[in-house]
Amino acid sequence: MFILMPVIFVAGIVLIALEDRIRINKAAVALFMAITLWMILMFDAYSIFVERSSPLFQRFLEKNPAIAGMPVREQFVNFVSNRSIVYHLGSVAETLFFIMCSMLIVDIVDKHGGFRAVTGYIATANKRKLLWSVSFATFFFSALLDNLAAAIVVMAILRKLVPDRTDRLKYACMVVIAANAGGAWSPIGDVTTILLWVGKNITAMNQITHLFVPAFINMLAPLALAHFWLFKKGATLRVPGEEEQDDEFVPEIPPYARRVILAIGLLSLVLVPVFQMITDLPPFLGVLLGLVILWFYTDIMYSRLHRMRESRKLRIATLLPNIDLGTIFFFLGILMSVGALETSGHLGLISHFLDRYIHEPYLIAFVIGCLSSCVDNVALVAATMGMYPVVQPTADMAAYAQFFVTDGGFWTFLAYCGVTGGSILIIGSATGVTVMGLEKIDFMYYTKRFTLLALTGYFCGSAAYMLLCA
Repeated sequence: MFILMPVIFVAGIVLIALEDRIRINKAAVALFMAITLWMILMFDAYSIFVERSSPLFQRFLEKNPAIAGMPVREQFVNFVSNRSIVYHLGSVAETLFFIMCSMLIVDIVDKHGGFRAVTGYIATANKRKLLWSVSFATFFFSALLDNLAAAIVVMAILRKLVPDRTDRLKYACMVVIAANAGGAWSPIGDVTTILLWVGKNITAMNQITHLFVPAFINMLAPLALAHFWLFKKGATLRVPGEEEQDDEFVPEIPPYARRVILAIGLLSLVLVPVFQMITDLPPFLGVLLGLVILWFYTDIMYSRLHRMRESRKLRIATLLPNIDLGTIFFFLGILMSVGALETSGHLGLISHFLDRYIHEPYLIAFVIGCLSSCVDNVALVAATMGMYPVVQPTADMAAYAQFFVTDGGFWTFLAYCGVTGGSILIIGSATGVTVMGLEKIDFMYYTKRFTLLALTGYFCGSAAYMLLCA
């Protein structure tokens, strides 16, 4: 059954990638995979922990001599249920609460019309000019919000500006590349960077200073090619887009209130790294604080706007059910599955194999980025974190081990590769899958027209990182 565990994990990842074909939600697959792996750990505990001399299990018994004197079955129950599951669930909960609060803040700002002002800044009839405006807006929005939220917001704007679907598909595919590039240099830009930041593999300042230029080049290289390839010089939109009133928010909300809500929402996300550095508390508490402030402000605002009969629709308590629980359950299943593989010792075996036969941290990170084009990058990065624990620096540390300290070269480059590699194929990231669903983009349409562009950006950004930081 020890050998069966990675087989189940790989099979689950394949089924997740084929979600559109098999018509089974990826969240259900991920949760089933996690439950199955933890069941195997419990049912085959003697073979996995005793016969294979699990280092984790042995250290657990050494630190808890009282448990070491219990019957073997009780030792397994304490190790798997009381130690491993609780430990991994605590780490996963920090990440999930951060994601949930971020999603809710973005939804609140969007429902109150906070992002509508952006439409006026990027609106233009020139196709090439609009391509640059949309790409730059997506790149920086991804760093401030996260790449998935930024893509959703920008696609909503594009539907107002580009009614023609043929043109909009081209912009949508470029949004995927720009969103992933923007998410790579921000600690809150992607789920994988959140994982690395919350896990203390990288710090916010190190990520921003080391990855902004490679990420920008990752977007700029395909954008420059698309400028000449996608649209002819002087081409204009077939149907000029006109900004239309949206029923998503109540018209009676004063413009100043929308601007305040936008400011609170953006600051709630942007200042999370500052909150973490000042208080040394987990980042999810910082974004939760921003949500509470936004909650206070909107409730006070609605209490003063008595004439608003539909204000209940936009109160935060009413918007709470809008959280995408399917995505939350998916991440829960993936991260707990990786936790089971770490507890069983599989990830340790893989890391030993890579250390022995590749022994080049940058190459390992680069390959992981390529794999994230077709395998979920959250699972890949989470598994990698399990394979390579963060090393504490010492005076006599070997040169190889320095790659794996906090802010080490491996973790920093992995943050870039894990996110931007997902742009190579549209199914390689949550952003790509979401845009694919919103615009009904065919897999082969993206592969034929944009895979080479994304791959060019990935290689150029990687080369920039090696030149500047390696």
